[in-house]
Order: sequence, then structure tokens, then C-alpha cells
Amino acid sequence: MVGPVAREIKRSALQSRMVNAASPRALTAPGARPMMATGCKQEQDVFEGLRLDHWKYSQDADGVLVLTMDRAGSRVNALSHALLDELDALLERITIERPRAVVIHSGKQSGFAVGADLKEFAGYARAGTVREEIEHGQRVFERLARLPMPTVAALHGTCMGGGTELALACRMRIAASAPETRIALPEVQLGIHPGWGGTARLPRLIGAPKALAMMLTGRALSAERALGEGLVDRLAAPEALLEEARKLALHPVTRPFALRTVAWWSNCWPARQILAPMVRKQTAAKVSVHHYPAPFALIEVWRKGSATIEQRLKLEARSVAKLAETPTAHNLIRIFFLRERMRGLAGNTPHDIHHVHVVGAGVMGGDIAAWSALRGFEVTLQDREMKFVEPALARARKLFEKKLKAPDRIEPAVQRLTADVEGAGIPASQLAIEAIYENPEAKEAVYRTLEPAMAGDALIATNTSSIPLDELRGTFAHPRRFLGLHFFNPVAQMPLVEVVCHDELEEVFAKRAMAWVKAIGKLPLPVKGTPGFLVNRILMPYLLEAVRCHGEGIPDPVIDRAGKHFGMPMGPIELIDTVGLDVALSVGHELGPFLNLELPEGIADKVEGGKRGKKDGQGFYTWKDGKPEKPKIDAHYLAPSDLEDRLILPMLNEAVACLHDDVVEDADLLDAGVIFGTGFAPFRGGPIQYIRSQGAGVLREKLAALAETHGPRFAPKQGWFNPTLAAESR
Repeated sequence: MVGPVAREIKRSALQSRMVNAASPRALTAPGARPMMATGCKQEQDVFEGLRLDHWKYSQDADGVLVLTMDRAGSRVNALSHALLDELDALLERITIERPRAVVIHSGKQSGFAVGADLKEFAGYARAGTVREEIEHGQRVFERLARLPMPTVAALHGTCMGGGTELALACRMRIAASAPETRIALPEVQLGIHPGWGGTARLPRLIGAPKALAMMLTGRALSAERALGEGLVDRLAAPEALLEEARKLALHPVTRPFALRTVAWWSNCWPARQILAPMVRKQTAAKVSVHHYPAPFALIEVWRKGSATIEQRLKLEARSVAKLAETPTAHNLIRIFFLRERMRGLAGNTPHDIHHVHVVGAGVMGGDIAAWSALRGFEVTLQDREMKFVEPALARARKLFEKKLKAPDRIEPAVQRLTADVEGAGIPASQLAIEAIYENPEAKEAVYRTLEPAMAGDALIATNTSSIPLDELRGTFAHPRRFLGLHFFNPVAQMPLVEVVCHDELEEVFAKRAMAWVKAIGKLPLPVKGTPGFLVNRILMPYLLEAVRCHGEGIPDPVIDRAGKHFGMPMGPIELIDTVGLDVALSVGHELGPFLNLELPEGIADKVEGGKRGKKDGQGFYTWKDGKPEKPKIDAHYLAPSDLEDRLILPMLNEAVACLHDDVVEDADLLDAGVIFGTGFAPFRGGPIQYIRSQGAGVLREKLAALAETHGPRFAPKQGWFNPTLAAESR
């Protein structure tokens, strides 16, 4: 982190290096000629003297200068301060030398750019220099935007955040027409909003309604969708992207009149004053301004923005700097790094899995099989009869159609998933997943069939949600390759997979399993094979307390409202209905004795009556068209003052116990697991981070008070004096 004085020292040093450093001739692409200095008799590299670590350049015979972004020492382009400094120096020379046109593209196979360097950003937030750094990036991009010649950004693969803002600073954009091309401004997911000109430029490029929708959700656009929205001007085959970008630079296109008209009227002052309150109301229906201030700040920045780019950029920088100081931004950025840590848990271990065999074609087994096929694996799906497999195949096709869109991509996925009632695919598989109902004897019978038929280095996994693996591994002659792969419902939406370990599991098999989980686009979390593992162990006290409140006569919508008020994505009563009362009952029977919790009345009788929740249309709520019908509550009804504490504190209590019992490696992984496995209020940073923010002593006293009022189930568990709970990590 550097202040204004140090920044001037750094800038002077950079200029000195520009003058004295040797020319990096290796940076000129083969077959291209270096840039010519105007008026020189000899060929001369006009960038001579620049020390470039992160950029390469070349110029073709038509005078199109190609700048290649290629951050040194990284497999992706993350926009660091040093990378932007080098771009700034290049642009300064370009302003003087004036090539015919400029094309910016990426030298990384993974994509254009993943956005700003978040490690640097977190450091700026700690040092209080976010605004200075934001303004630095804005100045560089504005210099690009003001170049007098045509500029084109050639986009492929991942183009996120600051990468998209870099593209927006160019006159035109061309994208590779490929499934891997994804363009987004996802900053709201980090508790901030675009700060390098995204809020200032995107609404005036594609119109405010489309731009706000894109920035407020962080949703990524495909290349085709980006063309339809007007974000890019042309598509190209991946192998021809750079050549087509050169052609576009030489023959600029004019944006359609209709798009220019929408962009103008939707950003004029009256439109902004009318649309902003409407968008704010729509946003408030989805998230709370107290929990997630960034979307609302973004709307306000856009509403106040004038016709001048300078004023809009100033508003943007000021707003991002303020948001960066909030606990929400701190926690969401921390979660981003936790996600990256989980992705790296397998190290460099290859999974060596090509064929997956799934036993059990119910909701979980069928959806695990479908997701595996979607992600490119050959999958055989086994159940007792074909009539049990057919519904899973039908659901799989719907998933493929939703995710893949094009028939030429859907059909190969359909072909990768095969019904296999006889189990013929078992010997060819490198991973078998048992996903039948929660009955140890039935599961053991499956294992006795799988183990002898599979190669000695194949993995055998169970999707049990609560049964300790110590109870199941005794069936195996070689338990070293047996583990748990606990997916969450719905499989297509929940990112977490618990990789459940036991004492006899060999580490290489655990690493291979985690590598496979990463390969299917999920986040692996290694956990001990104790009852309930991590997520269900922490979640069940929350759900059971909600059922107990239901039994006391507290209206279900009021209970749900308390959970959502804390920040949970779904209230506990609605969640039980969604998961299934039969599943909750089964897990409750397994975990109740272990957690010293009695099953409250209200679940077993409904299950016995065929009311299992959403899947049957009847549970605590009546469900229609996939949504619960919640009864209206008397406006004068007052919820108990301790209702939210009764729901949330049991989760925190069990989280502390899990940390004490070493269910996961450390507090950070515990927070990540609970967030990605339950949706636990991300803006709070996870159970342990929330305990740190509130004070362990304060929450411990609240639990003791609840224990006196409502019973010993609230008594603080072992672990509340763990020093980890007092350490606020930033």
C-alpha cells in the first residue's frame, strides 16, 4: 500500500525504467513488424525503453496494433496495479504515435481477465486506500477510452469484473462464439459494485434496464446473449477471433439506431428519477439494504450520474470506497478466498475417473448421475427396475436442455447417461456412488456387490447424509478406498460436496475424490465421518427448534420470517418442506441421540400421513407450482422476542462443538462448509466469523439464558473458550 507521495516516487521510478531499460524485442510477435516512430527513416520500436512484464505487442502491415495481456507468473489475467501501470505507459505512447487501430486481447487460454486482483484489493481495504486505487484504474481506462483511433477488445473464455470494464473502455468488442465465453460484472457478489467505469459506461452502452439487471445480479452472459444485448458488436469462431478483431478495427461498425435510442432515453435525467425507485423496490424484495448495501448503492450512483463521464466516475469511486469498508464486503471477499482454497484442496492429484456408476435412481442418485453426465463423464445409473430409472432420465434431459441449450450439445450429454438395471457398468467404472435410502443393511448389501466387481484402485462412495462411516466400512475387505460423497439437494444448485473420511481411508483416494468433485464444478470439503458430518449436524438443531416452535403455536410464516431476518435464504419451516419431512425425520433419528435432542412432535405424524413436503404437495405448507402457500398472519400478532435467538443460537452452538471435535480442519473451512452447504447468511461470513463479530462471551451468555427459559438443549457446548473464536481475521 502506498500513499500519494510514495505513488509519485513509484511513478518516477517507472518512468526511469522506461528510459533506461533495454528494448524487449522478444515481445514482438513472430511475423509482425514493430511499431514505427513517425518521421523516422529507419524502422524503430516506439515502445523501446518500456519494461513490460504483463503485456506484449505487435503491429501488422495494415497498422493495427495488437496489445496482448499476459500477466506474468499467473494462469489467469487478474488486473493488478503493476499490470495497469504498464497499460498506462503503453497508452501514453500510443496517444503520441497513433497507430491506425488498437486491438486488446488475452494471451491466457483460460480467458480475457478474471477481474481485479482481489488480494491487492483486500490489502487496499485494510490500508484505507481503496478510493485512490479505484481512481488509478479509472484514469487508465479513461485514457484508453479517449484514444483517437478505433479500439477493439477481443474476448474469449472468462471476462469478469475489471476485465469487462476494460472491454467497455474500448470502442468495440468482439467475442469468441464458444460455450466457455462468459462476460459479467459480478462485483455485487463481493459486497461492492463495478468501480472502473462499469456503472458509468454499461448503462449508456446497452440501456439502463439491461445494464442494471446485469450488474445487480452479477449474472454472466454467453457470447450470443452478449451480442443480443448489445454488449459485444460481433461474434467470431474462437480460432479466428484475433483476425476478426483486426478486421473490425479496420472497418468499425455503427451501433444500431434503436439501441442508441434506448441507451439515451433510459439514462436521461427524468428516466433515472423514475426508474431508480422502481428498481430499488424490486431489489428490496429480494435482499435487505442492511444485509447487502452494494446493490442499492449502485442504483443510487446511476440515479445521480450526470451526462459527464468525469462526474459519473467520481460518484462510482466514492461509492466503492465506502462499500469496501463494510463488514459485508469484508465477509464476502473472505468467502471468495475460501472458495478458492476449497478448489485447491486436492492439490495436483489427478482423479483418473472417466466412468461413474450410480446405484439408486431416486432424487439424489438420479440428479448426481445427471450432473456427472452434464460435466462430461460417462455414467451408468442402476436401480431395481427400469420404472425407477425412467423418471431420473427425464429429469436429466430437462437439466441438459436448461444448461446446454443447443441440440448438438444436449444429445451427447443424453448419450453419456445410460440406464443400467443389471449393473453391467460396474466393472468399467472408476467411481461408484451408492445413493439409496438411509438403511445401513441395504447399503452394505450394495457394497458387497460393488467391491468384488471393481478394479482395486476404483473409488466406492456413499451419499449417506448422516450415517457414520465407521458403521458402514466394516463390510469392505479394503476400506481404504471407501468414503462418503455427500451431495446436497438440489444437486444442480448446491455447490458443496462433503468428502467424508474415516481412519482407514488412504489419503490418495480422498485427494482423487476431491479432484473429481472439483472436475464436476463443485466445492469439496473434507469432513470426519461422525454422525451428520458437518452441515447436517449444524443444520438439524435449527430445523428441529423450528418444528418445536411450530408445536408451540407460533405461526409457520412467523418462524420463517425470523430465519430470513437473520439472513438465511429460506425460512426453516419452508426448508424442511423442501428437503423433505421424511429425510428430516431419518436424519433426526440418526442425529438425535448423538446431539442429545429429542424429536419434536409434528414430523413423524405428517410423514406417516403421506405429507412429506414439497415433493408431495403437502407438508407444513401446501405447495402449488413449486411454491408454498403461506397463510396470512394477523397484523397484531407479536412474535416472541427470543424467537430468532432460539433458531440461530443452536446452529452456532453446534458449530462451536464441531470445531472442538475437529470435524473439519479449521474455522475457515467450517464457515465455508456451512455457507455453501446451507446458504448461511453469507454477508455474516459464516457461524464462526459471526461469533467473532458479536463476541463469544455475549453469545454464550445468551445460550445460558435460553437454557434457563427453554431447557438444557440450549446449554453451551464444549469449545466456547477456544481462542479461535476471539480472533477476528481480516
